[in-house]
Amino acid sequence: MTNNRSSSNNDDDPNVVKESVIRMMTRLAIEYKAVNLSQGFPNESPPWPLKVSLAHSVLSDGGDNINNNNDQLNQYSPPCGRTDLRSSIANYYRRFYEYDNISPEDITVTLGATEALASALRTIGRPGDKCVIFEPFHELYPSQCKLFYLKPVYVTLRPSMNNSDNNNINDNDNDNENHSNTIWTYDENELETALSDAKILILNTPHNPTGKVFTKMELTHIVALCRKYDVYLITDDIYEHMCYGNDTRHIVIPKEFPELTDKTLVCNSIGKSAAATGWRVGWCLHPPHLRDAYRGIHDQLCVMAPHPQQFACLSYLSLPDEYFINLAKKYEKRVQKLKNALVSVGFKVIFPQGAYYLFVNYKSVSQLVDMTSVEAAMYLLKNVGVACVPGDNFFGNNLEETTNKYLRFAACRSDKDIDNAIQLLEEKLL
Repeated sequence: MTNNRSSSNNDDDPNVVKESVIRMMTRLAIEYKAVNLSQGFPNESPPWPLKVSLAHSVLSDGGDNINNNNDQLNQYSPPCGRTDLRSSIANYYRRFYEYDNISPEDITVTLGATEALASALRTIGRPGDKCVIFEPFHELYPSQCKLFYLKPVYVTLRPSMNNSDNNNINDNDNDNENHSNTIWTYDENELETALSDAKILILNTPHNPTGKVFTKMELTHIVALCRKYDVYLITDDIYEHMCYGNDTRHIVIPKEFPELTDKTLVCNSIGKSAAATGWRVGWCLHPPHLRDAYRGIHDQLCVMAPHPQQFACLSYLSLPDEYFINLAKKYEKRVQKLKNALVSVGFKVIFPQGAYYLFVNYKSVSQLVDMTSVEAAMYLLKNVGVACVPGDNFFGNNLEETTNKYLRFAACRSDKDIDNAIQLLEEKLL
């Protein structure tokens, strides 16, 4: 495996976009026949109503009668998305968040959340503009910034005890990152410095890879800084239904903070919650004054999201509340099971508040202690039979305290896969 920071002829070019390390680890997992806990996609089927709707759409007559809407499901939709789908998305936000002040005209259906984010960055940003990103981050964020010649600026999340003093953990204490009161926090001064001359802030909550769910207090501070420095906020909400615990909830920024509505774009997708990452249907909520610019860029990037999947997405938006409640319970159970196993073999683990990842410190695992994160990931792949993602892939500041300490495991796989991974970890690392 080649480290994504390895030397190349283009290392001096800050805008070089490299291959996804996460997807590379999936390919290596297949090659080595390892249990794949690297890439964050489920290996279970979407809900039955979605599959039935998709089958109906592709078996329609494909446009023989252009006056019959059902016959056009295999042809182009409007670039901004089906009218009924955009209306259903608006109703979805009313249903789950009591967000009534939203018009279907301010929703664009996109080619997944990835394209939603790309179109948002291109709509707002201009070459040289600074985009603030919390690290650890999903590799997509800085890569997309580079696509549009934006400059990523990083603000580091660090493990901290959840108390009134909010003191940082002493990294020499091997038990701190297993402590139930440990959370990921950011330094307010560091964030303000970064935002003082920035154009954009990307916020992912629940957060990949740490599982942090930003609190109402933290979001109040972030919104105030965005207003103070006239910064656009782009939110990535794809793990919205995976919040764990009675006190943890997802917050939709323009609903809770209407004062920032004209500076906020919300990106979302059915991929994670519907176990349909390959369907590539997402959306963006954008303020009215950005509608035309956003839709023009979206049109040029991809024309539209796949029409049959758009039709099937209508079924997702009408799934009963019970589905989403059980979804969170299912993933919380799997995360807890994998977390317990990782702790038992020596990893230090902060239990996530949301999403389905475990971002773990491996420096207490005897076989891995002297390795870089790439070496540790490859050891687990080749010698243990479990694929994960090296932690250096999630950092941009190259701080010694973070670059070679972490690995990311995805707990979104089936119970059988997770049980197999646990058995291998316990057999090979204990």
